[in-house]
Amino acid sequence: MHLTWFDWSVIAAYFLINLLIGLWYRKRATGSTDEFFVGGRSVSWWLAGTSMVATTFAADTPLAVTGLVAANGIAGNWVWWNMLLSAMLTVFFFARLWRRAGVLTDVEFTEIRYGGKPAAFLRGFRALYLGLPINCIILGWVNLAMVKILTIIFPDLSLTALGITDPKVAALVVVFAIMVVTSLISTLSGLWGVLVTDLFQFVLKMGMVIVLAYYAVKAVGGMGEMKTKLLAMDAAKGGGSILSFTPDLNSAWMPMITFCVYLGVTWWSTWYPSAEPGGGGYVAQRMFSAKDERHSLLATLWFTIANYAIRPWPWILTALASLILYPTLQDKESGFVKVIVDPAVFPPALAGLMVAAFAAAYMSTVATQLNWGASYLVSDFYRRFVSPGRTDAHYVRAAQVATLLLMVVSSVVTYFQSSISGAWQFLMAIGAGTGTVLILRWFWWRINAWSEVAAMVTSFVVSMFLKFGLNWDTSNPRQFAYTMLVTVACSNIVWPIVTLLTQPESRETLLAFYRRVRPGPLLWGDIAREASEIKSSGDGMLNLRDWIAGCVMVYLTLFGTGKIIFGEWGMGLGLLAGAVCAGALVYWDLSSRGWKVLDDK
Repeated sequence: MHLTWFDWSVIAAYFLINLLIGLWYRKRATGSTDEFFVGGRSVSWWLAGTSMVATTFAADTPLAVTGLVAANGIAGNWVWWNMLLSAMLTVFFFARLWRRAGVLTDVEFTEIRYGGKPAAFLRGFRALYLGLPINCIILGWVNLAMVKILTIIFPDLSLTALGITDPKVAALVVVFAIMVVTSLISTLSGLWGVLVTDLFQFVLKMGMVIVLAYYAVKAVGGMGEMKTKLLAMDAAKGGGSILSFTPDLNSAWMPMITFCVYLGVTWWSTWYPSAEPGGGGYVAQRMFSAKDERHSLLATLWFTIANYAIRPWPWILTALASLILYPTLQDKESGFVKVIVDPAVFPPALAGLMVAAFAAAYMSTVATQLNWGASYLVSDFYRRFVSPGRTDAHYVRAAQVATLLLMVVSSVVTYFQSSISGAWQFLMAIGAGTGTVLILRWFWWRINAWSEVAAMVTSFVVSMFLKFGLNWDTSNPRQFAYTMLVTVACSNIVWPIVTLLTQPESRETLLAFYRRVRPGPLLWGDIAREASEIKSSGDGMLNLRDWIAGCVMVYLTLFGTGKIIFGEWGMGLGLLAGAVCAGALVYWDLSSRGWKVLDDK
């Protein structure tokens, strides 16, 4: 791809706007760690929710979706579509509880739910585990996507002034430079800068992927011609259809057992960034930053709708077109970028905007991961265990140092990663089985710190044994399903036994947590009776109804939109009508609580 002076001007303007936003919020962010990490808890729902969407729309996401579609058809997206069930659970059951907790990070939650040395150990362990290896794996695959993008856009990329001629190493250096700029903005402006740049970046990158999908479909002859060619590919491969939203029995694109595991097991059992059972991670960080419980719930609801119903189709359409345009391409993930650099497909005049859009996709995720990871390392480890009692200014400086550490380590991780979608599935596998504890810790008094430790350790050990001991490949759909089932089964046998063999949390700890968070009393027994002044809202069944209606609304919107795109207007409009009915029920239920959904006060 050849970039003109106009393209470079567009790219420069993009970076300048981001830097100006960072400078604008600098004074506000550096006043305290509360401002730096959770925006002073004064963020409106629409901004917090849009930031969640922007963060999950990383440079790696369209490439990973392209790889999934190439391997398993449209139905391959159930690897993340199933997480809607977990995300909607967070909306109606956990968003308000997280906001009531009033913590700075979800790891800090450990020491208000549990007590003593086990709680302290769990907090420190989770801070280091999530803040360094897990966060760096996530940053690594985001970096890998940008490296792939740069090496395809600039195949002869080199940095001769630095003596670097290997295109991959040169791309990695460029990515590191962009990360430096991103971290500069993040450390200057804290969460407020991240939130506002996320809004700007989301509008840019969403607009450009829609434009890209239009030109990709046009290049293969239009929607009708694309469907004809894809059906021919189905006939050649045999079994199932690449265009099916759900797999056929014994589908070559996705085995039924894998689909059933996604839909029946993964969403509630697996810890995964942005879709943790019970909420957590940077999604929880945005909930902490919301003005109040209403804004916390509405932020996660908007995020869930936008993430699963609005974003996917431009990526999927471009992925399908790339399979037709480049049938012999070995690295299917790179097909998405191939469409961009092909002058016969994408207008060269828009090259600068598209490069800026990919930079936006990259930066929105990296800014959040750096801020989120630094919050664990500083608030939950350094301040808690290493150097307590220092000033807020000291901890803000420590967060800046932690940001630099994350940058360096993630760059090393990037060099050794090879597949984006493979990293997704690996992360799911090692987190399988922990979800039950993460959900029940809110609602059952008997869960203790050792329950979480047992679930985490068992899941990790079993998944590692299956991968490296038995050589089960998580990129193979069937073996991924078996890995999930075995890991979840083992974890959910071990942690209840450990729970019952260890001491429960102290009465004082449980009472303090119950009074602070006010969960439903059903499984809190004597604790709920002793804290009788805490009145139950009695909306458990209402939450369940809204969870079902919310899931129906989003899935029908997703599939109805797809049907219309593929020319099936009758079915598409029928599905969208069902989505409107489900959405109306959710709106009615929220309004019955005295909430004006569109009121930002």
